[in-house]
Amino acid sequence: MSMGLLALLDDVALIAKMAAASLDDAAAQAAKAGSKAMTKAVGIVIDDAAVTPRYVVGFAAERELPIVGKIAMGSVKNKMLFLLPGALAMSYFIPWLITPLLMIGGAYLALEGYEKVVDLLGVHSGDDQGAQAEEDLGKTSAELENEKIQSAIRTDFILSAEIMAITLSAVAASAIWVQAGVLAIVGLGMTALVYGSVAIIVKADDAGAAMARGQSPILRAIGRGIVLGMPIFLQILTYIGMVAMLWVGGGIITHGLYELGYKGPETMIKQAGYAVAAFVPMASGFIAWLVGAAISAVIGLIIGALVAVGVHQIVMPIMARLQNKPAH
Repeated sequence: MSMGLLALLDDVALIAKMAAASLDDAAAQAAKAGSKAMTKAVGIVIDDAAVTPRYVVGFAAERELPIVGKIAMGSVKNKMLFLLPGALAMSYFIPWLITPLLMIGGAYLALEGYEKVVDLLGVHSGDDQGAQAEEDLGKTSAELENEKIQSAIRTDFILSAEIMAITLSAVAASAIWVQAGVLAIVGLGMTALVYGSVAIIVKADDAGAAMARGQSPILRAIGRGIVLGMPIFLQILTYIGMVAMLWVGGGIITHGLYELGYKGPETMIKQAGYAVAAFVPMASGFIAWLVGAAISAVIGLIIGALVAVGVHQIVMPIMARLQNKPAH
């Protein structure tokens, strides 16, 4: 009996050691996948950090952090309850779909980047914004807050889906439970990174204002600098997000074509980068990356324009007819 118990304990210890080693492997893969996801999803992360603060504009200062917190919880639910199980099911049953879905996500990023360029150039009219503002006048602050939160969570779902798909592609060859662990770690880490940054951004002006009222001349100067600098910082962040979405979107699509056997576009981008970098040997790696990113951004802009035509000229009129509404 004692020997059987010792054998059982020995088996349990062995299983525990194997589990610990597997957890270490999952953590290592999560770090590697997180790095890869961050590299590819930089446009998503920056844009999310730049866009999310607009959902708290117009609300009382004491409601800003609770609103960000609710959006963050919605993001966690998006990733853990819907996207993670869906990603695992896709990896197990239809792994060949991962690359096409990544490319669709890349096209979405390119479309978003293109739309931001169009807005920056002032091509869109303000009619829709005016109509929305008029509609908002008849709503209570609680209703407006709830609508803003739900809108942000819907946007987060799309951005989170792209992040999870990028992460899944990095660990597609691993065991299913390792994939689950990596997706959970990266998903929660990205949520903390994005919404932690958003919380800091939305409260930075309040902190600056408090510092500006302080006794120390140095702190007052820093506080005034923060208050005056935050609008400029957010604008710069928006521009960076716009360019990053075009670059990442174009890059995802060209890499997806490479994975599907159409290697020409990505190969030519790399060759162009190396050719230009040869003239600047002191910074050849950075120059090669910069040229490749610039070409990918141009490709993303072109793809975004094509997708925009399809969406506005084909998809939206069809949806309007189905809903018996005039297309805008």
